[in-house]
Amino acid sequence: MTDTNFASSTILLQRLEGLAALGLGVAAYIGLGQSWLVFALLFFVPDLFMLGYLRSARFGAASYNLVHTYAAPALLALLGLAIGPLAYGVAAIWVAHIGFDRMLGYGLKLDAGFEHTHLGPIGKAKRGR
Repeated sequence: MTDTNFASSTILLQRLEGLAALGLGVAAYIGLGQSWLVFALLFFVPDLFMLGYLRSARFGAASYNLVHTYAAPALLALLGLAIGPLAYGVAAIWVAHIGFDRMLGYGLKLDAGFEHTHLGPIGKAKRGR
């Protein structure tokens, strides 16, 4: 297997993991029986952290990555033991969002800019512009 084929298959596996996380987040939310209006309203909230790029690429990457790792919703789910079911619902939405992003190829950001991710380049960076 060439390095190019290996990289492509690795990225495909990570995208499939994203699909799985999206599915599990949605399934968990269904199981909780919470409001789909809340789901729709909160689904893209983590993307607001892209606004950090208005300050700098480094700050933008740090703020974006902070809310696009599974550690944060996992911690919220653990806090759900004290907070209650609302925390579980928000954590499920959050996991679904991260999974959706990974499925589409939006990985954790590198300091080089928004289009440089751990899953490879996206957008203009991918097209070589």
